[in-house]
Amino acid sequence: MSVKEDVKYLLAKEAMTMKKLAEMMREKSGYPYNLKVISDKLARKTLKYEEFKLILEILGYDMELVKRKR
Repeated sequence: MSVKEDVKYLLAKEAMTMKKLAEMMREKSGYPYNLKVISDKLARKTLKYEEFKLILEILGYDMELVKRKR
């Protein structure tokens, strides 16, 4: 899955729109996020790691890095 697909999946799972996500990101970060900015970042694959962590925080998810078993 790509980051775009992951974000869209989580948004659907939480019944949240991209517009609402952008509003909440703007409130939490102070950066002027809007629907176009988020959509463009996902389409161009330019979403920063910090932005992805913020999205996960807003949606109530944690990211866990797990060492692969060999």
